[in-house]
Formats: sequence, C-alpha cells, structure tokens
Amino acid sequence: ASWALSGACLTFAFQEICENPQFIVDGASRTDICQGELGDCWFLAAIACLTLNEKLLYRVIPADQSFTENYAGIFHFQFWRYGEWIDVVVDDRIPTCNNQLVFTKSFRKNEFWSALLEKAYAKLHGSYEALKGGNTLEAMEDFTGGVTEFFELSEAPPDLFTIMRKALERGSLMGSSIDVSIGKNTSSWIELEIVCDEVSKGTRIRLIRLRNPWGFVLWKGRWSAKNLSIHQDSSLGFLTRMSFDDFKQTFTKLEMCNLTPDGLQGDERHSWTVSVNEGRWVRGSSAGGCRNFPDTFWTNPQYRLQLYEEDDDPEDGQVACTVVVALMQKGRRMQRHKGVKFLTIGFSIYKMRGQNQHLQKDFFLYTASTAKCKSYINLREVTERFRLPPGEYVIIPTTFKPHEEGEFILRVFSEKRNTSEARANKEIEHDGIRGERRKKPKQKLTEPEEETEEEKMFRAIYKQIAGEDMQICANELKTVMKNVLSKHNEIKTEGFSLETCRSMIALMDTDGSGKLNFQEFKHLWKKIKAWQLIFIQYDQDKSSSISSFQMRNAVNDAGFHLNNQLYDIIAMRYADEHLNIDFDSYICCFVRLEGMFRAFNAFDKDGDGIIKLNVLQVSFWYFSTIIHL
Repeated sequence: ASWALSGACLTFAFQEICENPQFIVDGASRTDICQGELGDCWFLAAIACLTLNEKLLYRVIPADQSFTENYAGIFHFQFWRYGEWIDVVVDDRIPTCNNQLVFTKSFRKNEFWSALLEKAYAKLHGSYEALKGGNTLEAMEDFTGGVTEFFELSEAPPDLFTIMRKALERGSLMGSSIDVSIGKNTSSWIELEIVCDEVSKGTRIRLIRLRNPWGFVLWKGRWSAKNLSIHQDSSLGFLTRMSFDDFKQTFTKLEMCNLTPDGLQGDERHSWTVSVNEGRWVRGSSAGGCRNFPDTFWTNPQYRLQLYEEDDDPEDGQVACTVVVALMQKGRRMQRHKGVKFLTIGFSIYKMRGQNQHLQKDFFLYTASTAKCKSYINLREVTERFRLPPGEYVIIPTTFKPHEEGEFILRVFSEKRNTSEARANKEIEHDGIRGERRKKPKQKLTEPEEETEEEKMFRAIYKQIAGEDMQICANELKTVMKNVLSKHNEIKTEGFSLETCRSMIALMDTDGSGKLNFQEFKHLWKKIKAWQLIFIQYDQDKSSSISSFQMRNAVNDAGFHLNNQLYDIIAMRYADEHLNIDFDSYICCFVRLEGMFRAFNAFDKDGDGIIKLNVLQVSFWYFSTIIHL
C-alpha cells in the first residue's frame, strides 16, 4: 500500500502498540471512528451510518473475530463488489507514526475494528492513497450491495417525503449534507441520519429527525431544542428535529442507498426486485457516446427492460411502475495511480415493441427517448428514479463522448417484477452455412460447360502464375489476387496481405494439399465478390474503408450473427488507429469467420448449435480456430 505522509512511518502489530488489543469493545458504534491523516471522511461517514444497522454491520464485519480466540494474525471483512460479495483478508499490521495510528482509530485506545476495516477497504482498492477523496454513496453501496440515489434538494421531486418514508421501511441508509459554499458551517460535509416522522398538533406537520454523527452543530430553528427535547445517546449521538420544508431549504443534498434483496437477510416485507447486467464500452465498436453523436450512438450496448406490474399505491390515479436505474463504472478508483479518472456517463430509455435485434441508427433518429438521466456526470455511479407505464423498453448506457473505453454494471430496481437483459443474439450462427448444411450435402466443385469472360480472364491469370498443375500457394495467391483486383475499379486496394491469403487457403483447401486449385479459387472469388458488394454499400465516402461501427451491420448482412463480445473483438482486432477497416482487413475478418463456423459445424452433426468434444476434438477445434483467427 502507498500513502503520502510526512515524518517517519512504521508498521506495527497491535500487540506492539497496546497491552490488551481488542477487536470490538461493547459493540461497534459511530464513536469508534476517528479520522486520521487520510482524507477519507466520505468512507468514515458511511461507516457511521452502517453502525446503526447491526445486520448490515456484522455482514461487513464478521463478529466472530478477536485477538485471543483462534487468533492467527489476520482478520477478514466482506464487501459488495460489482454484483457479488467478496471476502478481503488483511493482517494486523497498521501504519503508525511516533507509536500512534496514522489513519482511522477508535476513541478507545485498545479497539481496532475501524482501523482494520479501513485497511481492508484500502486493499480492495489497491492502496490507502486510493481512498483520498470520494463520495459517501460509494462506500454505502460497497457495504450493502444497494443502489444509490442522489437528490439536489433545491430541485427535489414533489413526492420526496414519500420516497424517504418508503426507503426507511426498506431499511435504506440515508444521509444529507450542506455545501460549505451555501451553509455557514465550518465543515464542508455534515453527514446526517434522516428519520421521517409525522406528528399532529393542531395541523398535520411533516417532521424530519436528524442525527449528526460527529456530534457538532444542532438545528436551532423551528421544532428545535426550544420546542422539543434533545438528548444524546451513546449509540445515536445528537438528535434534533425540523420540519420537512425547513430541511429542504437548509440542506443541499440528500443521499440514499436502497438495499437490494441480498443486502439484508431477514423477514422484511419490503424489498426491491433487481436485474443486473455487466457490459463494456469498446472503442470503435460499442463506445458510441451520447445522443449528440447520432452516427455512433446506436452502437452502444442495449438492454431490454420489461415491466410487468404497476405499483400497489399509484400516485394521482396514474398506473405506473417505479423504477430505479443505476449505471456504475467499474475499476476506475483502483487505476487512479495510472492517471485513470471517472468517465462522464449517463443513460437513456426508449419505449419499444417487438424488436428483438440490436436497434439501428434510424430508430434513434426518429424516436424520442421516454426517459433519461438528468445529466451526464463523472461519478462512479449515475442513478435515476422513474415512473413508467408497464411495457417494454430499451436502456442505452453510454459515455458522454464516443470512443471512451470502460467496463460497467447496469442494475434495474423496481418495486414489482421486471426483467432486464442485453439485446444480443443468444446463439452465434451463420445463416449461409447452416442453410447449406441442412439442405444438401457438400458437393465436389465442377467446372461449368461454358466459362464467362471473367472466368476466362481469371483462368489466364491463374495459369500464368500457377503453371501446368494449376495449384497455387499463399504467395502465389497473393499475386493472383492483386492482378484480379486491379481489373476492378470499385475499390482501390493494393491486394491482400500474405496473412489474409493464408487464411483463404485454410478456408478453401478442401483436399488438404495446402494449395488452391482453380475450382477452389473460383469458389473463393464468388464469396469475395458477394462480400465486396456489402463493403461498397458501407464505403459511402469511397475511401476504400468502412467505419468499425458499421462493421456490425456488414457482418450481419453477410449472414453472420454474433454476440456483442465478438463485435467488440472484431473492432479491436481489425480497426486501425482511426477506427476504420480497410478492404484487406475486412475480407480477412470474413474469411476467418467463415472458417470458424465451418470448423464448428463439422462437429455439429444434428445442426442444433451445440457440440460435445473429447480431448482430441478439443485440440483439433483449438488449432483450427487459431489458424482462422
């Protein structure tokens, strides 16, 4: 782990710091958290919220650990990490300076659960230094596996009080803060527990109960200590009340972490239904940018969302489904030392009906979004709450600018049942190959009775290169192809590379000679001509290259139906630095796809798209794939 400190810094085990080290003394509480030299108050504020819920707390901090029973010099903690709970193990050696803990500590000199939790969280992100600066919602999410919401109280939705009350019923964590540029407090962030309450005193008034985890500064306006008693409790800290209207006017932001069904084990009646999808943006393939870039926006990952049931308590008599969409980018904090920053991300939602394939450019040109995030922002997660009628939708997660690469996780929470899945083909197949296999067996190529003028020209060129045996190797095929292509003016090209020619021979060499005869060459040329027509269709600027984003459509037009991962691989493998694919790379890709499908179909005897291989067959499949890749 790395950190920036002045003065001497050593690492000690707790037995070297005090005589009677304890993991937890009299239960874990917010008073056990004292910030050290590290700027991770956002993380400590989240721990303070966590201590209010023992079930959540002891999932993150397994309680069956101590410095005495079964002590082995290590401790473990559990964090939610991009869709799964992982166990992080650390030893009990902590950075010190002048025999004092440098980072987080407890007010009890012999209690160390908070220091060890901080060390485990630092290990999760690669270093202590990676924890400098952050958002409380990040840590809340990592402690619960929940989904976060962020409200600017100056623009609060009219049903915010209802949202908060429902969140509390679900056991959600909440906090609020005052921006130092707006408030008069000397602290830039004051994290608070929010508790909704309604009282009746002549008229019905909505009240908010607040807890300041740091124990400083109390509300002195209406419904404060002048009217209601304030008390301090060892586990709750300072409590005060204010009206909901005063709360919205006084505080700047409200942060909320809603629990997922797997975040809290128990008999709670209220929980979210969640759908989880993982994906990535790949430069030149699926990193299409926001709606401002219509030529590439459609290439972004697409996720189908089906909402089946409306909420139990519709507002204003309108039937709708409450949905929270959360888009989180992965792994950026851990790579901060490499200069990696959070991407500016967001998403849009479109109403659709019946479309099963990846939606094309025209759909987005002529269809307005049904809902979208309020703004694109460079935070780890962008979350937005919507009320949508039951139906079928598509969610488009994007970066603001095209060509920005990153991994993400998209989660969709709803009060009722929903399904969310990537809009991609479930199986990978090639229409032409499957159709040919099912209709008729492979036939030997025979020369037609009468050759066309083009075929006569090919034969003359071919014979000149190949000689009397009419067999050509890869180097000779390269020469033949260059001469043949020079007779066609539709595409300006220097011919095919030796690598492409070797792939062509691997594809068309039916007799295993390692060379092509004239019949095999003619069959190859027919395929190239068909692929050439597709290439010309997408080469709209006559540059003899096509955009890597258009390669998806070209591949589909050729009869190859691939999943999103393979489209990404094609863009990474064949596009140049300008995200263009020239004719040589284009044909090379198609030849290899054809070869891979043929190798697969050689084992797919019944044509059901599923094969079973033994060890020798796996070896054959592997080397066949390597040849064609």
